[in-house]
Amino acid sequence: MAKSKSLEACPVYKTAMILDGKWTILIFRDLLANKVVRFNELRRSLGSISPKTLTERLTELEDQGLVSRKVYAEVPPRVEYSLTEKGKGLSAVFDSMAKFGDKWLR
Repeated sequence: MAKSKSLEACPVYKTAMILDGKWTILIFRDLLANKVVRFNELRRSLGSISPKTLTERLTELEDQGLVSRKVYAEVPPRVEYSLTEKGKGLSAVFDSMAKFGDKWLR
C-alpha cells in the first residue's frame, strides 16, 4: 500500500519517521545532554545496543543531516558524534517528551 499524498506532506509524520527506530530517541537524548559523545560512551549509556546497530543508527542520522561525525587521526582512532543545527532543532520535541514523562509517567 502506498503512502497517501497527505501523509507524505504531514510534518508530524515526517518528524516521526526521523525518530523511528528502536534506539534513535535514546541516541538523541544522549547527544542533546552531552553535546559531543564518543561511540563507546553511547554504547555504555544505551546498555544492550550492539555496535552494528549503533553504527547503523548513527549513519542514518548522519545521512539525514542530523548528526555530525568527526574522526581524529589518532591511534587508536577517536570518533566523536554531535548534533548538527538541524538535529538540535529537535530539542523542543525532547523537552516536551521529558515534561510529559515527568508529569504523567512518574
